[in-house]
Amino acid sequence: MTRWNLVISDDTDRSVRSYLARTGGRKGDLSRFVDRAVRQAIFWETLESVWRRNRQLSPDEVQALADEAVMEARASRT
Repeated sequence: MTRWNLVISDDTDRSVRSYLARTGGRKGDLSRFVDRAVRQAIFWETLESVWRRNRQLSPDEVQALADEAVMEARASRT
C-alpha cells in the first residue's frame, strides 16, 4: 500500500466526510472512497480517449476490430 498526501479544498473535505458519515462510514472509508474515485476517473478518461481515437470508424468497423481482438485473445490462451 502507498500513502498519499493530498491537498483538497475545505468544501470538498466537508462534503466527503459528511457523505461518509451519513452512509455509516467507518475507519478506512475515506481511503476507499478516494481509491474508487481515482479508479473511476482513470476508467472514464481512458474510455473517452478510445472514443475520440475511434470516432471516425463505423459501428461495423468497430465490431470487426472487437471480434478480431477477441479471436486473438482466445487463440493466445490455448
